[in-house]
Amino acid sequence: MSESVENRQIYQVDLGARSYDIHIEAGCLNHIGGALNKLFNSSTRCMVVSNVTVAPLYLARVRKSLEEAGWQVSECILPDGERYKTIDSFNTIMDALMQARLSRNEPVIALGGGVVGDMTGFSASCYRRGIPFIQIPTTVLAQVDSSVGGKTAINHPHGKNMIGAFYQPKLVWIDPDVLQTLAQREIKAGIAEAIKYGLIRDASFFDWMHSNIAAALKLEPAVISTMIHACCQHKAEVVMQDETEQGVRALLNLGHTFGHAIESMTRYTTYLHGEAVALGTLLAVRLSEQCGYAPAGTEKKVAACYKQLGLPLHIPDFDASQWLDAMGHDKKNIGSQIRYILLHKIGDGFVAGSIEPHAIHALIDSYHAG
Repeated sequence: MSESVENRQIYQVDLGARSYDIHIEAGCLNHIGGALNKLFNSSTRCMVVSNVTVAPLYLARVRKSLEEAGWQVSECILPDGERYKTIDSFNTIMDALMQARLSRNEPVIALGGGVVGDMTGFSASCYRRGIPFIQIPTTVLAQVDSSVGGKTAINHPHGKNMIGAFYQPKLVWIDPDVLQTLAQREIKAGIAEAIKYGLIRDASFFDWMHSNIAAALKLEPAVISTMIHACCQHKAEVVMQDETEQGVRALLNLGHTFGHAIESMTRYTTYLHGEAVALGTLLAVRLSEQCGYAPAGTEKKVAACYKQLGLPLHIPDFDASQWLDAMGHDKKNIGSQIRYILLHKIGDGFVAGSIEPHAIHALIDSYHAG
């Protein structure tokens, strides 16, 4: 269900007692205090978790809105980067929550990108066996994808997001204006995640994205608003069908099996998440063609879209045994079987059955051969 009022869009993620709204509105960052008052009419304390990059930009505005609405605000500021999505950072958040002595009905607010959102949500799920948390995503990737759906986690040296929980936020509060301070690289990586929705379930959206990449890179308001709205609507529909990824939600992992392996094999130091997933998507699409699922030329179309976006297109030079070992640790696997999300065509993704290791060897060999 959604509601539109001028430049405001509200989607409800209907999950019964765990339902919540996705509120999308330019400038809404200044009004988070009033939104929390409507959700928590008897609470007076909260904590904001952010990082050293986002906090200097937006924490003062969030704090001002909260304090003007009567909230007492504590803070927890983390280092910035995927390599800090660790048990040590989790412990930092837990220490801050203990020191603040938040009770079970007092919320913790994630102000940042996907890393901050994932770690804050996981910490909220564990502290006192679960306290409310709010997502205020500040990157393109977080606004179009990771802030919605309740996947929370930290990384482990053996695999990305291996320690976590499905734990839904109480509110997702999206202000597209905050994207103006992002580096171009971050914008590109986030747009890549938006393109995923076109590839797995909406060919017309893929075509629209391909036609509007230049405008999206410039953060033109009408294009960015349309992109965020479309992605949140897609994500909400999928989550409502399959909250804990027993079926259709697995399609959202297009490119992630290979992409997470890339991040793991490069120790989370070389690629942004969206870049790694884009490379993983190219691998998945070529595998779809090589296995006879997708028509010839599908990879070429996807690569052309990524090239226009300015993403890295060179697949990292690891051998097939390294790929298979890294993907064997993926949390999405069932038993010892690696799950691959492939395409029948653009707009039609599916969860593949068994893909034999020799197919992965042939895939990697095809890149090594140029």
